[in-house]
Amino acid sequence: ITTARLTRACAINPWQQGFIRSSVCAESLKLLQLVVKNAEQEQKGLGVVFVDIAKAFDTVGHQHILAGLVQIGVDPHVIHLVNEMHRNISTYIS
Repeated sequence: ITTARLTRACAINPWQQGFIRSSVCAESLKLLQLVVKNAEQEQKGLGVVFVDIAKAFDTVGHQHILAGLVQIGVDPHVIHLVNEMHRNISTYIS
C-alpha cells in the first residue's frame, strides 16, 4: 500500500527490483528459488545477500527523504508511515 501511494508521487528507479509488481521482480524470485532448490538437491551450503547498490539510505539522510516527500506533496499519512519505517532501525550480522 505504501509503495502504491509513493509511486503516485515519486518515480521509481528502473533498476528497482524489490517491493514492486513487475516481471523483473518475479524473474528475480524465480531465479532465487532455483538457486535454493539446487543447493538443497546438491546438499551444498548457500548464503544470500541483498545489497542496496544505489546506497540511497546510506547517502541520503532520512530527514532529507522526508523533506523531499513533503516538498513534492506526498500525503502526510504516507510520510508518517515512511518515517516510522526508519525509526530506530538497525542491522545485525552474525
